[in-house]
Amino acid sequence: MRHGEVSYYENGRPVHPDGVPLTAAGREQAQAAADALAGIEFDRVITSSLPRTVETARIVAHDLELEPWPELRELTSGRLADFSVEELEGMFLGAFKDVVPEDARFLAGETIGALYDRVIAALDRLLADECWDTVLAVLHGGVNRAILSYALTGGRTFLGNLEQAPGCINVLDIDSACGADIQDVRALPVRPSEPTGRPDHGRLGPQQGSDWIVRAVNVTPYDLAHKRGRSTTMEELWSQFRST
Repeated sequence: MRHGEVSYYENGRPVHPDGVPLTAAGREQAQAAADALAGIEFDRVITSSLPRTVETARIVAHDLELEPWPELRELTSGRLADFSVEELEGMFLGAFKDVVPEDARFLAGETIGALYDRVIAALDRLLADECWDTVLAVLHGGVNRAILSYALTGGRTFLGNLEQAPGCINVLDIDSACGADIQDVRALPVRPSEPTGRPDHGRLGPQQGSDWIVRAVNVTPYDLAHKRGRSTTMEELWSQFRST
């Protein structure tokens, strides 16, 4: 799943994104996710190690040990002060538009290709471990888009239009050698179906013997019909940025 809502600004000043905590609304969103996932027995709980994912995970799965996977951190932005307002508007609003090429840089920072490199390596590592069935992964909007896109396409085609609202839940199954199941709560758990042999996970593509099933995307238990508004996450971030 994705972490709950945060604010990257305090008293009109930007806050370093690595350290921001959940807002009051973000904690409520995490609790709504906890209620929705009640009764699911998670074997493992993975976070990116950034505070907003750790805080969300502690609310959703408060009685389980958390595993920090820094390679699943959010995309890193560049130095925004080097750009004009017009350039920044295009960068914010176009960051997750349509199919995003691998050489595209997120807000003048990390490329989508670099994101895929570390996310796919993390997925390979996770699926190489046979000692779990259901995993809760509390991650980030960009990271979740990469995982969902990979599951849907079997490759590195980044589908930017897969919106990820704060505290949203995604549910994925994977038929693999270990028969494990991964679901992503802004990345929820992933559960594999019945095992069908012991193929090499390789790149996790369907052609490698690992078949993904995407069961749910961007489910927000606190607002199932998304009635609170039609702005995307990046549109809201741009609005906050302009207000500073």
